[in-house]
Amino acid sequence: MARRLDVTGADGIRLAAWDYTAVSALTATTAEDGGTAAGPEARAGAGPAGARPAGATAVSIARQPSGPEDRPAPAVPPAPAEPAEALAAPTGAPVLLLHGLMGHAGHWAPAAGLLTGGHRTIALDQRGHGASEKPPGGPFTREAYVADAAAVIERLGLGPVSLVGHSMGALTAWQLAAERPDLVRALVICDMRASALGAASQRAWQDWFRGWPAPFPSLDAVHRWFGADDPWVETPNPARGAFFAEVMTERADGWHPVFAPAQMLTSRETWVHDAHWDSLAQVRCPTLVVRGLDGELGRAEAQEMVRVLPHGAYAEIPDAGHLLHYTHPEAWAEAVGPFLTGVLTP
Repeated sequence: MARRLDVTGADGIRLAAWDYTAVSALTATTAEDGGTAAGPEARAGAGPAGARPAGATAVSIARQPSGPEDRPAPAVPPAPAEPAEALAAPTGAPVLLLHGLMGHAGHWAPAAGLLTGGHRTIALDQRGHGASEKPPGGPFTREAYVADAAAVIERLGLGPVSLVGHSMGALTAWQLAAERPDLVRALVICDMRASALGAASQRAWQDWFRGWPAPFPSLDAVHRWFGADDPWVETPNPARGAFFAEVMTERADGWHPVFAPAQMLTSRETWVHDAHWDSLAQVRCPTLVVRGLDGELGRAEAQEMVRVLPHGAYAEIPDAGHLLHYTHPEAWAEAVGPFLTGVLTP
């Protein structure tokens, strides 16, 4: 079970974070049926924008989806918000986990459970994802994602933090590390490329979203399509089906993604056309580049990223693909854990 933290991001956007650290000093209100897939309206502590001081957090204990057996829960009544100043500060070197495009904080649950010893481990639902706000007009720019991460670090008192990012979340992490070195002690990049993907890649994603048979009649149908029937699946991949089942919510006509596909395309549009080697080279903290053997980041590019980084290191997860932390949490933790222990132990 993870404790939910509601925090204000950049431009006043409401974000949900999940604290995987068991800290008995924090008092919270229990909400047995909470969960990220219910959407921003189900946020514990939610209320009018002016209901709490800027930068304050509302805390509740909520059931965080952690596997394909979890189902989106109904909205829960708002829990009383507590100002951040009233909460006891947890101990341990802080780690902030940033999911990739279309993901949510719960995808870190298996891996996060292996990193909590000695660390305060928090996963963020980034804007447009999970239980965080999804403003129709955005923005969903690189600057917005980076600013949100900085705001969360500052308002939860995590800095300097170890940033662990997967895919798009890794790009956010290293761009923040380059821009705000005062906030970042160490960095882990999970299966994210520094080279440009190009316009053809964006067009392929547009076509892919159009091909989704949404709404899905059941979660089993979600599993089947993303795990086997999706034309992008070369061989049956049940873990991929489970990954997408965790970011679906039920409506009157069937199951829909909790995110808006158009917002995901907009988010992606802001980084796929450019290379990101320059910002990578500006990262001065210790950095671990991790790839799955069958992931999207090739070995040669990963090793070049390590060479470009002033303090880079390399790790590889055998048998893993792009979703390396989700499908192989033990192997992932074996690769990442020693790095975090070495640079984050106070």
